[in-house]
Amino acid sequence: MSSIANKSPIFEVMMKVGDILVSDDIKEVEFVCHLEKCKGACCVEGDLGAPLEESELAIMEEIQEEVRPYLTPAGIRAIEEQGPYILDEDGDYSTPTIGGKECAYAHYDSRGILKCGIEQAYIDGKINFRKPISCHLYPIRITRKKDLEAVNYHQWSICSAACTYGKSLQVPLYKFLKEPLIRKYGEAWYEQLVLQINNEMSSRASSKSATT
Repeated sequence: MSSIANKSPIFEVMMKVGDILVSDDIKEVEFVCHLEKCKGACCVEGDLGAPLEESELAIMEEIQEEVRPYLTPAGIRAIEEQGPYILDEDGDYSTPTIGGKECAYAHYDSRGILKCGIEQAYIDGKINFRKPISCHLYPIRITRKKDLEAVNYHQWSICSAACTYGKSLQVPLYKFLKEPLIRKYGEAWYEQLVLQINNEMSSRASSKSATT
């Protein structure tokens, strides 16, 4: 996704879960993607493609033949010209883009919503790689600095409809992104995250009751 490559160095830490620092926003922001409203804008806005982990590079090379039928002609040309991934000026890997805009692996569906060709190939059982973890986790961003890794929320105006929708459904970010968080850090880590959030909420409720 083009948007995800906008780098965010902010460490706004709420707690430490295992070795991972977690921002307050992960439990406080309510968020549910509303594709009918945003039309998949996070796949086209921004200045770079979706960030890739080094462990994903070989996968991106291996899935090219299976994913190709799900791409646009422009996307195929971009990949042929730039390769299955690029190395940016900061030394990070990301997906190629079409003219510096939408991700080369994206395509528009019949409703005009930008979708991920990699994910569609996964849904159709052609590959066992769903999509880059950075895309799966969005709007959560993983920030690394030396030996520290932090889970942050990337606030962006194009996701305002998702915030409104999430608030109406009362779904906090860590619940909406349960699946990718487990994919990234494991089920035990996620259970610990939920436990610590619940304990903090219970503590706050108890403190509030004691002062009323």
